[in-house]
Parts: sequence; structure tokens; C-alpha cells
Amino acid sequence: MSETNDILVETTGTLGRIRLNRPKAINALTLEMIEHFQAALNHFEADPAIAAVLVTGEGERGLCAGGDIRALYDHRGDDFGARFFRAEYRMNAHIAAYKKPYIAFMDGITMGGGVGISAHGAIRVVTERTRMAMPETGIGFFPDVGGTWLLGQAPGQLGTYFALTGESFGGADAIYTGLADHFVESKNLPTLIDRLAELPARADIEAVRSAVQGFTMAVTPPLAVHRTDIDLAFAFDTVEQVIAALHASAATEFAQKTLGVLAHKSPTSMKVTLRLLRAGRAAKSLQECLQREYDASAAVLASDEFYEGVRAAVVDKDRSPKWCPATVEQVSDERVASYFRHQGAALFPVG
Repeated sequence: MSETNDILVETTGTLGRIRLNRPKAINALTLEMIEHFQAALNHFEADPAIAAVLVTGEGERGLCAGGDIRALYDHRGDDFGARFFRAEYRMNAHIAAYKKPYIAFMDGITMGGGVGISAHGAIRVVTERTRMAMPETGIGFFPDVGGTWLLGQAPGQLGTYFALTGESFGGADAIYTGLADHFVESKNLPTLIDRLAELPARADIEAVRSAVQGFTMAVTPPLAVHRTDIDLAFAFDTVEQVIAALHASAATEFAQKTLGVLAHKSPTSMKVTLRLLRAGRAAKSLQECLQREYDASAAVLASDEFYEGVRAAVVDKDRSPKWCPATVEQVSDERVASYFRHQGAALFPVG
């Protein structure tokens, strides 16, 4: 198994550990990290001495802020983006189907690609420090890494709300939305790791879950008070209808705030995202959604919208992207449809 300083792979007792180690970048995933992460998954899965695998992020800021979008920006025009997403999405599918208990500590910032390496796992732990988001509509992209499956399957319209707005949320709301399972105080994570490392090598998923449950706290999701408003406004299949519904209830502070948030997102991305989410809700598998996302990512990488979003967010950092088209009404059905044409090879074997 190859190694890199950006991915630390080690064994503690019967626990296989994968530690993301780019703390200055909040452990944002590079292509090299994804490749080494995948190698570690393969290694631990084949090792009979390993009971479970734990993924954590080094540093104080979080598990993972997402993919390295600056690298995608810098490689505009070559095949880097296709290779990056192909490797990442295949890794996401492997995590979801992992043959051993896969545990993720979603402590601190867990966004974009960070959701992909955590929320597909069997045992997902959040803390009082957790800040999750799928903020891609703010950079001219869409919730990927299987996000259209995860958010498409979320209760009511919670997934639609988080996908279109890109708003961040805490651990309790992550559990409420179906993206996490256990709330554990961050101060107890080291002791929990010790407990997991003591499990017998033949421990099954229930034994691992029981160990985590011993540290779990009950929490109340703050978003629950807005659930009715969210389900009413985000139940529609067009962004125009969603915005109209929010305007109809604009007397509420929640609706006013949400309208203000949506006004800054890429109109094209919002329309593509909503269509992907509705397809994700009807999908039969995560792999189906990942393939659809992979095809859509090719269209994103061939357009100007994503590069303008990244420019405004991380290159010039002026936070003022110039979206084109500039309004939802100007985004044609033909433009949206172009993101749903098969762009290349299949991600997964057919049959």
C-alpha cells in the first residue's frame, strides 16, 4: 500500500484508521489523496485482523472541507477533472458498499467531498462542533459525491432545501436529515476510539454500533421548527415555483432569509440541482446517481459557470460571481437538458 503525508494510514488494535492530513486546507481532497484513500480501503478490507475502519480529519477545523476545487480550476481544459471525479465517485460507492463497519467522525467542517467520505458510511458520528453543507450551487456546481442520492432520499423536502441553498447545519440537523446517526461530544471521541480499537477482530456491525451507542447523546434538531415551511416551499419541481412559494410566505423571517440566500446562487446550478434531486429521489441505487452526477460534471467542466464560481470564491475571493444566465427565468430548458446527456464511459460495470 502506497503512502502520502496527506493521508495517514495506521492500525490501532483492531481498528484501521485513515486520517486526512491537510489541516491548513481543512483536509480538502486532492486526487492523490483520493487514490491513497482508496488503497487504504482495499488494504483494510482484505485484512482479517481489522474489525472496522475509522475516518477522521487532522487539525482543529474539521473532517474535510470538500474537494480541491482550486486544482480543478487550474486544470481547466485537460482531463484532470474527469479523472478526479471518476476516482472520487468510485470511492464513494465503495464506502457505501464497504464489507466492514465503516465509521466516520464528522467533527467540525464536513462539506462537499467531506460528506462523500462520511455520509455513505455505516456509522456516522457528529458532534457539537459539526458544520455540514453541500454548498455547490454557490460555485456553479451541484451537490455531487452521491449528494443527489443522500439529499434526494432525505425526509420531506429537507434535502431540497439544503441542496438549493447550500446552507450549513449542525450535528443534530444532520441526524434529522438522515446524513448522520450518532451525536457524541467531541471531548469523548478519543475514548471512543480506544473502545473501538478493543473490539475483537470478528466484531460485526451491531457490536461496533453498540460501542458507539454507549457514547451517544439525544439531541433536538433546530431545523424542526421550520419543517412545515420547508416542506411547503420546496415541494415543487421547478426553481421558479419554489421561489414563488417563498415569496408567497415572505412575511416570515425564514422565507425572507431563504430568498436572500437563493438570490446569490447560480441560477443554472439551482435548476440542474433540482432536476438531479428529483431523479435521485426516484433512483434505485447510489450508483445510478453517481453515474448521473459524473455525466453532469462533464457538462459543468465544459462550461464557464463553475470556473466563475471558483474564481469568485477561492481565486480572486471577491465573493461576487457574475452568473450567466443571471436569473432563473433566463435559464432555458435546453441548457438544463445539456447536463443530462451521457458524456463518457460508465463508472461502474454493467450487469
